[in-house]
Amino acid sequence: MIIPADIVSPLPLWQVAAVLLAVYFAHSALRARRKAARETPLGCPPRQSWLFGVRKLFANNPDAGSLYEAWIDQYGSVYRVPAPLGRTQVVLTDPKAIAHFYSVETWTYVQTKLARVAIEGLLGRGLLWAEGESHKRQRKAISPAFSNIAIRRLTSVFYDSVYKLKTNWDNQLSSVDFATIDVQKWMNHVSLDSIGIAGFSHDFGSLEGRPSAVAEVFDAMGHVKPGILTAAALFFGNVFPFLWRLPTETRRLQLKLNQCMEEIAVPLLESTRREMKGLGEKGKEEKSIIGLLIKAEDANSSLQMSQEEIMAQMKVLILAGYETTSISLTWALIELSRKPETQERLREELKNEFPNADPTWEQLTNGAGLHYLDAVVHEILRLHAPLNVTNRVAAKDDVIPLSAPLRLPTGELVDSVTITEGTLVTVPISCMNTAVAYWGPDAREFRPERWLSEDGLPKKAQEVQGHRHLLTFVDGHRMCLGRGFALAEFKAVLGVLVKNYRFELPDGPETTIEHCRGVLPRPRVAGEKGANLPMRVRRAD
Repeated sequence: MIIPADIVSPLPLWQVAAVLLAVYFAHSALRARRKAARETPLGCPPRQSWLFGVRKLFANNPDAGSLYEAWIDQYGSVYRVPAPLGRTQVVLTDPKAIAHFYSVETWTYVQTKLARVAIEGLLGRGLLWAEGESHKRQRKAISPAFSNIAIRRLTSVFYDSVYKLKTNWDNQLSSVDFATIDVQKWMNHVSLDSIGIAGFSHDFGSLEGRPSAVAEVFDAMGHVKPGILTAAALFFGNVFPFLWRLPTETRRLQLKLNQCMEEIAVPLLESTRREMKGLGEKGKEEKSIIGLLIKAEDANSSLQMSQEEIMAQMKVLILAGYETTSISLTWALIELSRKPETQERLREELKNEFPNADPTWEQLTNGAGLHYLDAVVHEILRLHAPLNVTNRVAAKDDVIPLSAPLRLPTGELVDSVTITEGTLVTVPISCMNTAVAYWGPDAREFRPERWLSEDGLPKKAQEVQGHRHLLTFVDGHRMCLGRGFALAEFKAVLGVLVKNYRFELPDGPETTIEHCRGVLPRPRVAGEKGANLPMRVRRAD
């Protein structure tokens, strides 16, 4: 039977949408019931909202770690928290559980839908985006560029950059007792120029006042106030990842940043390939990270990387070089300004141990005579990890072992937790780095001396794996490849700055510091626009 078209009444769009939503939620509810029958019933704080879960508690909260820690006391070392759209996610704070999680990451636990869309859009399908065998191959290909030998050769780059900064600051202080300087801007310049030369043999020239499109976009991100669409993408992106592609101001800046990085990376990659091909075996010793990557690739065809993958690594270097190290340096100057006695102790160590020279890479790395510098650096990394959490989704069912029995809401004690496919899993990095249960009653205080105690770090903290029992560089297959590079740069730059200058916050040690959003959260003096951090800078002599 054929129904005439003129008597067919199409459903209104809102009714079609309502039907589709009803089908989606019915399917989700059925799937949730089936999963619940297989997974461990964990404790969970009350849901504040079906739509948002408990996300509003974390929005713009600089002390999110304390929320996770409070829930440990109530629900145990592994628990659930309500997520948007009626979902939940599992939080791991047991050291053995976290070690297991990172040991099977990229295989059993993979990037969320939102993360994959966001990383691909900004950086491409490189190491941060890849999973499984692809991630293993790319990591193996990149590793030689971050070896100790490679970083040793690059240490002079860090000193060259910070001494360019020193020349500028000395000129500003030539006829005055102090100058008010936006130290975060200068830390950005040092980090960008260092990664440009060390990564690609390219000088961005930002320390000499040369304009940089990349730096301008990074700075613009610190002035953007997230709108409704951006908030929707952050809240609901794991369910509806297409939200991240909506034309928001944040998205526009990310696309512009991606374009700026490509405009730099493409010609640099091509010129590096031409130069290395022309020089051949008799050419100069290659020092840049991208040059070593190409050289390793040519020497071992099994590690062959596509141009898209190499381009992605170059973008990651620019992003990491500009964001993570500069943020850590800025936080170090803030904390040292809050505790002038700590700043003075560090200065005395630097002047006594190296009065007329700068420490070598070996001395920076092994801590020979620079124990307090090492302690300051790791205390900053403990308190101010650039990334606060690791969020992943289970690609398959898994059983996670525990270091201590967990009491379930039913009263049962278990020594492992079953996770089902599709479950969101979180490791709260900031919580693990600052939890009182692991680090003691002064866990949230800046106290470098904890790293120099004769008894060592608290035994509970030593149960946590990762670099120096911190999760700042995460652990396992995705442990930060550039941690040696970052530590060497951090120590070299901070050492020169503290040895030569005294730093004071504009309203003294009690100056209020707040967070602002860039690509990563950044500190700023309260009331400033953008990621600005003015300090009074004086000569140390």
